Amino acid sequence: MPKLKTKSGVKKRFKMTASGKLKAGVAGKRHRLISHNGKYIRQNRGTKVMSEADAKIIKTWLPYGL
Repeated sequence: MPKLKTKSGVKKRFKMTASGKLKAGVAGKRHRLISHNGKYIRQNRGTKVMSEADAKIIKTWLPYGL
């Protein structure tokens, strides 16, 4: 069987936790932050665990894991 290709963008943007869940950076943190309040900026600091529905799609792009 030939090797399956992974999406190279996914390799850069997501990390796998020890339990197999996917972590990703939070959207909406690049520019125009003056229009967001402080609570929004604080809560979206760092990374978040992806929902199961989104993680299922992303894992199809990573046939051999990260």
